[in-house]
Amino acid sequence: MDRSEIVERLKSVLVEELNLEHLTPGAIDPSRPLFGPEGLGLDSLDALQIAVAVEERFGVQLPEGERGREVLASLDALVDHIVASLV
Repeated sequence: MDRSEIVERLKSVLVEELNLEHLTPGAIDPSRPLFGPEGLGLDSLDALQIAVAVEERFGVQLPEGERGREVLASLDALVDHIVASLV
């Protein structure tokens, strides 16, 4: 699976798992923050759902603490982590 496939799958996972009915996967900019008002506006419960979904769908665990926050900063950062873990 290449990077672009992971990006598209993750966009769909976010919309589906987080019930973001107001968004389509194509409307998600991978470089925008996932959390906070300038991004998708996700919260800590959403972070937990993302972690579970990534582990189930990609077999990749997300780190905890500060490194986990870095990985969840944006879709691009999350994809980078998944790609690095799958190598």
